[in-house]
Amino acid sequence: MSIPRAASDNSPAWHSLPVADALHRLAVAAATGLSQQGAAERLEQHGRNRLPPPKRRGPCLRFALQFHNPLIYVLLAAGTVTFALGDYIDAGVIVGVVLINAVIGFVQEGKAEKALEAVSAMLASRATVLREGERHEIDASLLVPGDIVFLESGARVPADLRLLRVKNLRVNEAALTGESVPAEKRTQAVTADAAIGDRLCLAFSGTVVSFGQGQGLVVGTGQATEIGRIGLLVGATRTLATPLTRRLDQFARQITLFILVVGLLTFLYGHLVQDMPVLEIFLAVVGLAVAAIPEGLPAIVTIVLAIGTRVMARQHAIVRRLPAVETLGSVTVICSDKTGTLTRNEMTAVCVMLPAHSLEVSGAGYAPEGGFSRDGATVDAQRDEALQELARCALLCNDAQLKRSADSGWQLVGDPTEGALLTLARKAGLDPAQLAKTHPRVDEIPFESEHRFMATLHHDHTGHTAVLLKGAPERVLDLCTDDGSGQPLDRDAWQTRMHRAAGAGQRVLALARRQMPADTTALAMDDIAPRFTLLGLIGLIDPPREEAIAAVAECQRAGLRVKMITGDHAVTAAAIGRQLGLNADHALTGDMIGALDDEALRRHALDTDVFARASPEHKLRLVGALQAQGELVAMTGDGVNDAPALKAADIGVAMGFKGTDAAREAADLVLTDDNFATIARAVREGRVVFDNVKKSLLFILPTNGGEAGVILLAVFLGLALPVTAGQILWVNMITAVTLALALAFEPAEPGVMLRPPRRPGEPLITGVLAARIAYVSVLMIAVTFTVFEWELARGSSVEVARTAAVNMLVIGELVYLFNVRHFTAPALNREILTGNPVALWVSVILIVFQLLFTYAPPLQQVFHTAALDVLSWLVIVALGAGKFLAVEAEKAVLRRLQVRSM
Repeated sequence: MSIPRAASDNSPAWHSLPVADALHRLAVAAATGLSQQGAAERLEQHGRNRLPPPKRRGPCLRFALQFHNPLIYVLLAAGTVTFALGDYIDAGVIVGVVLINAVIGFVQEGKAEKALEAVSAMLASRATVLREGERHEIDASLLVPGDIVFLESGARVPADLRLLRVKNLRVNEAALTGESVPAEKRTQAVTADAAIGDRLCLAFSGTVVSFGQGQGLVVGTGQATEIGRIGLLVGATRTLATPLTRRLDQFARQITLFILVVGLLTFLYGHLVQDMPVLEIFLAVVGLAVAAIPEGLPAIVTIVLAIGTRVMARQHAIVRRLPAVETLGSVTVICSDKTGTLTRNEMTAVCVMLPAHSLEVSGAGYAPEGGFSRDGATVDAQRDEALQELARCALLCNDAQLKRSADSGWQLVGDPTEGALLTLARKAGLDPAQLAKTHPRVDEIPFESEHRFMATLHHDHTGHTAVLLKGAPERVLDLCTDDGSGQPLDRDAWQTRMHRAAGAGQRVLALARRQMPADTTALAMDDIAPRFTLLGLIGLIDPPREEAIAAVAECQRAGLRVKMITGDHAVTAAAIGRQLGLNADHALTGDMIGALDDEALRRHALDTDVFARASPEHKLRLVGALQAQGELVAMTGDGVNDAPALKAADIGVAMGFKGTDAAREAADLVLTDDNFATIARAVREGRVVFDNVKKSLLFILPTNGGEAGVILLAVFLGLALPVTAGQILWVNMITAVTLALALAFEPAEPGVMLRPPRRPGEPLITGVLAARIAYVSVLMIAVTFTVFEWELARGSSVEVARTAAVNMLVIGELVYLFNVRHFTAPALNREILTGNPVALWVSVILIVFQLLFTYAPPLQQVFHTAALDVLSWLVIVALGAGKFLAVEAEKAVLRRLQVRSM
């Protein structure tokens, strides 16, 4: 017998099939379920109900890839040749720098992606199934298509199910669909093109039963489930290189090619034109390469990023990949999930519609903080009898509980909508414990999707008995004959108010009351007849975070586009979008996105701020469409449905507190406070980090250029080398661990969040930056040659002249550190001494090292240096001061030309 497949490329749309057809397709009887043999055969065919482990790169390969960089190739080649020539000190320093950089990269970037494992962890571990007419509890990984599974409150759905029977079944699908309210499940089929959130006859693997019971037919297991499909999207999504990574790779290729060309030309000129011995000119070229290669740059960039990581961790943002620190400073678009990210993921009553008037309700979430107002004027809830009556109904006709703890504040046990009603009643001054005593519940009719209401029977110890009703407005209005004012029910007027609230994105509930005979002790469906009094309507919404509204505005001021992508309904999404300050006039739904080709989607993606009813594929397409337009995209989210887009974006930002493991593991950045405002702070820190990386480049490259220029000029002029390769390595090493390190601690530039994002295609070395590098390189060459030739002219030995040249290089870099802390702002102010104390400390440390380099006998032997007299130091300091002033003069020219940034 051929075993039917539950899910494949040509599998049916299970949500569009009637129950009988679904059972027939999977060849199973609802009364008995599968046989044990049949289940075993299907397990053999379909495999276990779990996701395959992701492929990982081994540690050896990941470590080897740390050396995959053109600059590192040149350094290793220079180190090998230097070692072969017997210059073990220089070779050791070169290889040591390369190994340190590789270890740092291995530790920081060697964390394997765990998104698929996190998705797999969401699968239930146990399941109750019907096999051969008997219930059995089995390992959920043994479920197969055709199994019949029982669901109950609190259980995690173990596979994708076509529901056969439901009783008050509501399933929390927020992690999958973005819906903040549990979905009310039913068995009736829906259309084949229904969105995931509208497939109410299905229960999806990994979601949680809020309450009620159900029985479902397994139609998808493992990779064939909706969560499995998302897991495949996560695994198939290519992790994009960050802007900094791309720029540094491009820069490494360019500078490597430049060094090789210059080195070859220098060798040919020295040997053929200057007639220098091969070994001598070769050593000079090795010195040139060592001088020109910024071997300290990878380590400095890593340190800058690591410090940014530490700062962001203190601000509740945990970085999972170092380059992500800078990426947030580069993004041009932030695509954010709605539920739990921009909103609180806590239903809140915001409007009360009473017979005579309407009231606004302040406060958000389940904390009973806030009050009532009318046309901006505060209303005393205790004196508004209509409000009190409605609040009592909301409190008594309710199965939820609110508990308060010192650690986590107010926590809900039960349905989010009922939790919002409890909070409303508390805001109205009602005490749940006291009201339960004075109006005890005698009987109830629980909520069911068929009748769309909940009813409870109460007495008040004084001979009064009443039925309280809560439910869908259309259903409750059908049961009401009058309203709380004693007037006949004006259905049209109430529907107008209801539609106005729904148009504002509110979910509307109606509450009603009916007096019963005093001796009534049981409640039957016959009692729910058109004899009720309408107490009013309540509008509820998952409100936006106040801090999110401010953060969106700050991001917009910084030139970033904020877009909301949610699985929620379009009307609700548009209402929240308007409150957040987004352009919500033309929201796109998932159906609209699916109907657009790639070119049309690119146009709409740029112009639209709100996207609703979006599936994981829609989110992926939107991220891709924005990236195709040259945008750098940050994607935020907290659900399983967000994981593929989080990984595909230039940077994924996950919520750490209420977010799912799948979202956190797919992201580059995790917000531990689930606060969208943290993103704005992270963007600011990202811009600071990139500024400091640029400052590091602006510091390192001119100094390397100056060192290389000194050697190059000496070769072309046929002069003695002012510095040796070993001395250059000393300069590079000592300045990298002192002066360049100080730039990692630079504070933010003024107005860092008022300038637009960098252009995505902007090169790492801009034209104005290249001009500064060339200018300072020329100054470094000039002062170094001046000192070297001056020492020789006054009769000093070559060792003394070279020692003076090395110290001139170091002093030139020391004064340039204070130039480079601001690109065009003047350095001669108080802030230059107080803004970054680290710069002062490393300057002192550098001076101590240079004194040891000059006067300590062991270092004199290693680096062939000699002691300098006072006159030499005076000349070095004077030339350093002149170089400092020359750079300040160039900065003044840039200020006059209105050049402000790098």
